[in-house]
Order: sequence, then structure tokens, then C-alpha cells
Amino acid sequence: MLLTPHARTPRRLKAAALLASAVSVCLVAASAPAAPLGVGDRLFPHLGNPGYDVASYDLSFTYPGSNSEPLQAVTTIDAWTTTPLDRINLDFAHGEVESVEVDGEPASFADAGEDLVVTPEEALPSGSWMRITVKHTSDPVSAEDRDGGWVRTTDGLAMANQADAAHLVFPCNDHPSDKAMFTIRITAPDGYTAVANGLPTGVDRAAGATTWTYRTQHPMATELAQVSIGRSTVLHREGPHGLPVRDVVPTKHRKALEPWLEKTPDQISWMESKVGRYPFETYGLLMADADTGFELETQTLSLFERELFTEPAYPKWYVESIMVHELAHQWFGDSVAPASWSDLWLNEGHATWYEALYAEEKAGKSMEARMKAAYGASDRWRAAGGPPAAPKAPDPGQKISIFRPNVYDGAALALYALRQEIGRETFERLERVWVSRHEDGTATTADFVALASEMSGRDLDGFFQDWLYGEKTPPMPGHPDWKSVAPAAKRHGE
Repeated sequence: MLLTPHARTPRRLKAAALLASAVSVCLVAASAPAAPLGVGDRLFPHLGNPGYDVASYDLSFTYPGSNSEPLQAVTTIDAWTTTPLDRINLDFAHGEVESVEVDGEPASFADAGEDLVVTPEEALPSGSWMRITVKHTSDPVSAEDRDGGWVRTTDGLAMANQADAAHLVFPCNDHPSDKAMFTIRITAPDGYTAVANGLPTGVDRAAGATTWTYRTQHPMATELAQVSIGRSTVLHREGPHGLPVRDVVPTKHRKALEPWLEKTPDQISWMESKVGRYPFETYGLLMADADTGFELETQTLSLFERELFTEPAYPKWYVESIMVHELAHQWFGDSVAPASWSDLWLNEGHATWYEALYAEEKAGKSMEARMKAAYGASDRWRAAGGPPAAPKAPDPGQKISIFRPNVYDGAALALYALRQEIGRETFERLERVWVSRHEDGTATTADFVALASEMSGRDLDGFFQDWLYGEKTPPMPGHPDWKSVAPAAKRHGE
């Protein structure tokens, strides 16, 4: 995710609206009160659920032709139990549940916080294969009510599920540590076009409506799911190695946007020259007519605000570098997903790194100058948001506020320090091995530290402890003259 540099105030989640629009599942009596669970994420303690490992999601959405009305939906989850379960907790927090089945048999269900708690007729032993089918609505709500989930566009809908909003769209295990395969079906009235992650596998037309089916060929975190429904045109071109590149644009803006989209194949080739072959089956940009305040690396189909490309105030080199930021995420954050949200710096730091490197190589924008400026602000960023690998919890009502400067340029600054410390050649080999070794998986900060030590032949634990967890910014290797301006001390009573 990259925040768009508009002069806008972050939206605040309204408590009253949240209460009014909270999950409205039907309550069914159970033997004991249902309770929300989580996988223990430091930043989102109730996100995700223990006890099972999802293998695949099958999502079906029926769009009614209005982006203010609920979609009818069916979510089918195939998973393995990892512990004995007499109840199954799913993350789901905005929709009405009609029914739940476990392995084809009706199951009772209840809501608990932002969990949908399912009770099968018989307890499931550890190591069981289970299929959960939930018939529900999927409800778009006003953007002022919350951040993420369904995003209303001028002509339909798109998704923005980072960091914790996929469960506002469909029941799931909504944590990046549990990646799965996805099949997504969207039915919409004639005149609309629907696109989702992965490759198309079928288009079925019936009286007055069309159903599109897409399937991923690589596992994906729930926060990276994408569905676009709108009066759109899908543009096709070829990337390196015959990679299919497809972009989704509002039909009426096609002519203005296509010159930007023509740049993507060369940008993919540039990234491949840095870190190796593109990791997925397709790529493209979804240019949404929406006011999100950010761009988002949804897997194989990155979400962008159309305004980024049509606002003349943004320099050409800047827009292109933002395109590369989201492209870089396909390696860093998508293919290699964070094991916890405290590992977010691995996503955003690397995407910012390649954004800045592209600007340097293609537009002459000095990486060193950018890093020197970041160093000057680093102590303030750490005070406000925490060190890069131990970010502070999100502000109340602003869950996307974990996306602070400390995990963008602050984290890229730590990568710059690492390159200074171990040398350019070793750093570049490290980057390639990192994305190759953890492809299609998840990884932790400790994994990165261990690999950097392995590749450099040195124990770098102390170096990373200071750069990733220190309250103050350490001296920059090779630049002892760089200074970081400490945050102003608070006056008594503030």
C-alpha cells in the first residue's frame, strides 16, 4: 500500500456507524458463548484464527447493478484442521449470514466480535479435511464509515482489503500467514465487466447477466484479493517471457490512460533485472474511478486511483516510480508475504527501495539524497510510529494508520544502511535469494536477518537490532556526518 499524496485528512472510523453496520449474522443457540479468537498478531490481536490451515477459497458474488446494495455471495473454504475443533472461528464482520454447512451438513453459527463462530454437528479431529460453505451477503458501505473492504467507484466496486478488511467482504482466515488458492466468480448485469486476481477460466452468459470466473495459480493472502466490477475495458498486452499483462480501466478514460499502461512491460523487465523473474501468472493495473487515498498491491492486479495518472501536478517520473512501487510488491509482500503485521517493513521498505532506485536510474533522482533526507527525519518517524520492525499499534479507528513513514522511507533507509554495510554486490545477491527462497510463502524479520548474515558471512544481529528495533537511528555506515533531527520535547502539561 502506498498513500496517495493528496491533501486529505485520514478517515476516522465512526463508532456509531460501526455499531450500526456490524456483522448482523443470525444467532443460533450454542452450548457455550461464542468468543472471538486470533492468531496473536501484535498489531491485530483478533485477526486470523487458530486451529486450521486454509487450502483454498471459492468465492461467488452476484452484483445487483447498484454499488450501494448488498451482493449475494457464497464462500466455500477448504481447509485442514491443525488441532481438534468443536468450533471453527472465521473472520467476518459485515454481512448477513443465511446458512452455514460443514462437509455438506448444516451447522449452527453465531457472531462474536468480528468472528463468525461455526459449530459443526460433530467435532473435527486434528488432521481432518473440512469444507465450510457460507451463504451470506457482502455489503458495500460508505467509505466514511470505515477503511477498506468494498470500495465504491463511480461505476461499480473494487476491493481494498489491506490490512484487515477482507473479512468485511467474505468469511475467511484474515491474516497473511495463512495463504491459499482462490477461485472467484462474479455475476453482473449486462453492460458491466468483472475482473479478479489470476487468470480467467470461463465466461458464461445468461439472460441479462454474465458470470466471469478467475483462478489463481499461486497462493494468496486474503488482504490481496481483488474484484473489479464496472463499466470497464480490459486491455491486453504482452510482458517479458510472454507474460500476459491485462489492465482494467474505466472505458470512458481509456484513451488518456493507455500511454501509462504501455510502460508496464518495460517496468517488469527492469524489476526482473534486479530480483529475478516475475513470480505470478499475470500482472496489470486496475485504474479505479475512486477516492481511496492510496494505491494497493493486490496480487496480479494492483489497484490505483485514476487521478494519479490524470492529475497534471504529478511529474511523469514520480507517477512511474509509484507504478514500480506496487509492481515491486508482487515480489515483496505478495509472493513473499509477511508472517505478521510487524514484518510490514519487509513489504513497504523494499517497495520504497525499488521505487527510489527506479527514479534514480530512469530520472536521475539521487537515491543518496533521498536517503540523507530520510535519515534527517528518521528519529521523528521512530518516535511517532515506532522503529521499522516494531511499529506502534494503529490509531483508534484508523487501522491503516500502521502505514506510517517509519515503514516506508524509514525501512528503505535500513536497507540503504545494509547495502552500505555489506556492499552492493552482496546486497543485490541477498535480494534475489530472498525472493527465491521464500517464493509463494511467508517470512519473518528474523528470516531476513538470518539470510543477510548467511550471505555476507557475518553476524549481523547487532546491526539489525539497532536499525530495525532501536529507538534512535544508528550512525549511517559511510556517512558519519549524516544527522537525524530529534523530535521536539514536549512541554510540561502536554
